[in-house]
Amino acid sequence: MSELARNGARHAGHKGARSVALAVAAVAGALLLWLVATAGMLWATFEPAERAQAAVLLAPRGALVFFAVIVLLAALAWAVPRAHRRWVAAPAQLLEDAQVLLATDARREITSTGDAALKGLADVIGRLAGQRDQLKADIAQQVQAASRDIEQERNRLAALMSELTQAVVVCNLDGRILLYNGSARAQFRTLALAQSQAPAAAPSLTGGAELIGLGRAIYPVIDRRLLDHALDKIAGQLRRGAAHPTAQFLTSTAGGQLLRVQVAPVHSVEPAADGAAAPLNGYVLMLANITTEFEQATAQDQLLLGLTEGSRASLGNLSAALEMLEYPDLDDAQRARFQAVVHDEVTAMRQRLQGLAERTTQGLATRWPLEEMLGADLVAAALRRIETVPGLRVAAAELDPTLWLRVDSFSLLQALASLAGRLHDEYDIKLVQLRLGSAGAPLTHAHLDLVWTGQAMSTETVMTWENDAMQAGGETSPLSVRDVVQRHGGEFWFERERVRHQAFFRFLLPTADAQVAAAPVAGIAGTGTAPGARPEYYDFDLFRTSDASRALDDRPLAELSYTVFDTETTGLEPSQGDEIIQFGATRVVNGRLRRSESFEQLVDPQRSLPAAGIAIHGITPAMVAGQPTIASVLPAFHAFAQDTVLVAHNAAFDMKFLQLKEGLTGLRFDQPVLDTLLLSAVVHPQQDSHALEAIAQRLGVQVQGRHTALADALVTAEVFLKLVPLLAAMGIVTLGQAREAAQKTFYARVTY
Repeated sequence: MSELARNGARHAGHKGARSVALAVAAVAGALLLWLVATAGMLWATFEPAERAQAAVLLAPRGALVFFAVIVLLAALAWAVPRAHRRWVAAPAQLLEDAQVLLATDARREITSTGDAALKGLADVIGRLAGQRDQLKADIAQQVQAASRDIEQERNRLAALMSELTQAVVVCNLDGRILLYNGSARAQFRTLALAQSQAPAAAPSLTGGAELIGLGRAIYPVIDRRLLDHALDKIAGQLRRGAAHPTAQFLTSTAGGQLLRVQVAPVHSVEPAADGAAAPLNGYVLMLANITTEFEQATAQDQLLLGLTEGSRASLGNLSAALEMLEYPDLDDAQRARFQAVVHDEVTAMRQRLQGLAERTTQGLATRWPLEEMLGADLVAAALRRIETVPGLRVAAAELDPTLWLRVDSFSLLQALASLAGRLHDEYDIKLVQLRLGSAGAPLTHAHLDLVWTGQAMSTETVMTWENDAMQAGGETSPLSVRDVVQRHGGEFWFERERVRHQAFFRFLLPTADAQVAAAPVAGIAGTGTAPGARPEYYDFDLFRTSDASRALDDRPLAELSYTVFDTETTGLEPSQGDEIIQFGATRVVNGRLRRSESFEQLVDPQRSLPAAGIAIHGITPAMVAGQPTIASVLPAFHAFAQDTVLVAHNAAFDMKFLQLKEGLTGLRFDQPVLDTLLLSAVVHPQQDSHALEAIAQRLGVQVQGRHTALADALVTAEVFLKLVPLLAAMGIVTLGQAREAAQKTFYARVTY
């Protein structure tokens, strides 16, 4: 939600003043009613003569009576608000502050504006809370010491999973993902890209997050019936006493990718009551994308079939022609015709065999997968390889130690050694150097140069070397330098540096995703994980949930999955043409904030940006120019948020923008929505402000990087997690109860 929208929501903050005004009016009305009733009773006891005498006495003094009433009302207007603040509002606010200390881990000093007794009570509550926090810290220290071994095993498992090159996903029996590794993230990113390139598919801006994420279902990728069938097979193997039951199947994704899936069971820790084997409470999926492998095998089969069928026909023709040529009485014309048949068939067979050889070479060029490798390690390996060339020295020149490359190191080292060897053999070069640097922003490619000082060469020579079979260490490779470059999807060229009197061959190579290489998993936005921290991509507590048995409204808030989001907009009037210019979202799963699973995207509003808004959110026209439009971003966000409960601060504002785009995109955000503004009003009805900053300060949430959509979404998520136990203390436990309570607040009347 933009800051402008927050300012628009503050008109609802006069509820407290209205309550005090109503209290003043109620007290004044009650007092006046008492005075009138008292006067009426006295008047009723007067005799007619006494009434006449009283009327004569009071008539000239009416102005004095009226003035006394005005003074009384003014006194009430002065005294009642102070009495309300002292004896009503102050105890209520102290109660709310005490509830925050009781139900959350917020640590802050509480004060009171009441009398001395109330201030003393606030001091006692603060000291009790401090003692409670100290006791909790002592208990936590003891628990941490007792569970250190368990945590170490858990970290070992997480580290092992992160290093596996096999894509691994662990699910509970409801198909909810509770663990995945970096290879799985990369695999799903490939699947999402293939799916986005399918006809009539929206582009993928989430990097595969619409397919994988903690608490998300695996069924958008793998048909549930296939998994149920695999689990039935595993159950049958268990009944037969199999020690290590598994099941395997192939499936095709929506993007046309072919997956090989191996399923292994996860057993419950507690055994069955009848002494049988422990029941299943989840399963492990090991995924392999065999699309390329299958296509290559199919192409090879077709090639061999064509060679077989074509050779069979050619051999038949050759046999017939040779038989005819054996006849001694064959005239010259017929002999020439049959000799031509032999020549043509031999030529055709030669061409088929040559084509087979070329395709086999191409297969070799694409057979080995590219892997992430630190650029410095590749250069060190190249130095050792080139040093084996007799009479040639090699050294490292400029080197960027932070670059990660995505390479087939074996073939690339062959190419470098082959080029260095030819420089030595044909141009008598004694020293070559290697240098590695970035190709510029964005960091998608790097330059790897083989540099020498001495005679340059012609373009024709460079092209010859590029296309010749490589020779290194006395061995000839079926690949050429061009094959290696094409395998990497890069470029290769020759340049001269006339100032330095140097020349070099330059390889343009793809860089590895820095987060994938180092973590090796990344969040979508990449801003949520602290440097050096291992991203949380596992949550074993999800084994305990079962979505199939309970309706969503009856589910406890602590068990649901949430997408907490925020938008930055051009203004406050969605119905008058204002547009979204930035989305930011993160996930809350099983009561934990998943910073690494985030969504952040600028949007081209295709209209001007008001200067007042730029001063707040800092998004300039240059930043949104060329960004995807809402027609592309909204489907990506819809996929990211599917199957979750939406959470926002002042959600009515953000949801209005989404609802106005339903006709454009054909998408509906029909999942439940929770609003932290309304929930704060439920928990703390006596507080003066329910702005996001005020709630965060009240609940002890640190606010950083405000006025960007993702930063505001992260703050909102932390606030929401603090509100859940406070709601539970009020008996508001389920989603349905929270929605019902929110709709009863004063702020629920705000519309856009």
